[in-house]
Amino acid sequence: MNIIVSNEIKSVCPEFVGAAVEARVRNSQFCQELWNEIHILEDRFRQTLTTESLKDMPSIAATRRVYKACGKDPSRYRPASEQLIRRMLQGKELYQIDTLVDLVNLASIAFGYSIGGFDADKFVGNTLTLGIGREGEPYEGIGRGPLNIAGLPVYRDAQGGVGTPTSDNERTKMTLETTHLVVLINGYDGNRERVMENAQYLKQLIERFASGSDCSITLYP
Repeated sequence: MNIIVSNEIKSVCPEFVGAAVEARVRNSQFCQELWNEIHILEDRFRQTLTTESLKDMPSIAATRRVYKACGKDPSRYRPASEQLIRRMLQGKELYQIDTLVDLVNLASIAFGYSIGGFDADKFVGNTLTLGIGREGEPYEGIGRGPLNIAGLPVYRDAQGGVGTPTSDNERTKMTLETTHLVVLINGYDGNRERVMENAQYLKQLIERFASGSDCSITLYP
């Protein structure tokens, strides 16, 4: 998979660094061992964070800054990592979807980066370009219906948008039938070492809980 970071993203976040984790996988409906790890992290965060202090996590703060620089209100269109952690801190259960979605959510929560997980066989073409959403650009967020992505960072394949830090697209979402996984980690804080640490953690989760094989990590740009 070839990933291009556009000049419009570089102009608002020249320090951006991303990581692509690609693997062959076997999905499942539920994994208790994975959820045991999620609950451990929930307990730790509830002891150390509040819904206000989580905004100061470097990974989340940087994503919010980029939203503002692109013209989007980060309190109205929250990055997914912030949405997930806020839900935990409010004492609510995380949504249980399936093992691939759940482990991607865990990796996002653990490091605070917005992470998109995709069924790579649903991409059109072999290139993804990270740009900024345009007014009126069609986009169907997973479980959200039509989403206004104007001013949001967005990955596009040859057909259109597939992922934003707020919500990925229904068209390329992971399902129980997914066997070819691509996960994109968005480091708007420019912390290359931390992004790689997140990618390695994600790789371990994929191998442990989704029978991951042929797993590779690529940093970009």
